[in-house]
Amino acid sequence: MQFFGKILGAFFGFLFGGPLGAVFGFFLGHQFDKARRLNQAGFRTGGFGSGPSQAERQEEFFKAAFAVMGHVAKAKGQVTKEEIQLASAMMERMNLHGEQRRAAQDAFRDGKDADFPLESVLEKVRLTTGGRFDLLQFFLELQVSAAFADGDLHPSERNVLHKIARGLGFSSEQLEQRLRMQEAAFRFQRGGSSHSGQQGGQYSGQWQQASQSDQLADAYDVLGVSESADSKEVKRAYRKLMNEHHPDKLMAKGLPPEMMNVAKEKSQEIQSAYDLIKKVKGFK
Repeated sequence: MQFFGKILGAFFGFLFGGPLGAVFGFFLGHQFDKARRLNQAGFRTGGFGSGPSQAERQEEFFKAAFAVMGHVAKAKGQVTKEEIQLASAMMERMNLHGEQRRAAQDAFRDGKDADFPLESVLEKVRLTTGGRFDLLQFFLELQVSAAFADGDLHPSERNVLHKIARGLGFSSEQLEQRLRMQEAAFRFQRGGSSHSGQQGGQYSGQWQQASQSDQLADAYDVLGVSESADSKEVKRAYRKLMNEHHPDKLMAKGLPPEMMNVAKEKSQEIQSAYDLIKKVKGFK
């Protein structure tokens, strides 16, 4: 922790305003220390009375997203070639090239640093998004999606994701629900399900074409509802998710334009799951 600002603020506050001045000075020093931590992490902070522009907030969201991805990748210890390839795949999904790609790569490397200030960065994300639930949810789901990109979630990655969720204001239960939804989405996107320990030992952890019932179960999980849900409950969940993940709405609230493709993919995934349920169950 950093105390320089607090100590200095309290000292001068007491000097000029007595005990009450010391309290006020301590508060100002605390704000200074927070800004200093964030600046050390590579994130800008605005001065008193001036806030970052929309473009600056988008840049900070973008940089933070890839930095935290790097931190998640480092959770298992040494970052492997496969994890670097997964980060590159995410950059491809966002169609990042040139300066944008270099910025993402630099942020990813910053996140791998042993002294990466995760809590401070997440605090800055909450500030720059104005605490908007859908943007914070997108940020969290981006980290979950990156962690699941290889089809497996290491216990250390799960622990870091719980820290990220708490830092963004989500409960453990909310994260676990998103993990279930993402795992189902991973299978649903590939039209298959994972199996292990099959006879002969020749097949383990690979994807196999799912039966319709398997895909239907995954579709329900993608929407976050049980298979016993009626048509009204399914439609309500679908509309809620589409409203939260609509690319244009997210863009208007500050989502970086580079991440529009990921938002579109998520909306298409939700739509496909809903369409399958309607088709199989005969919902109108």
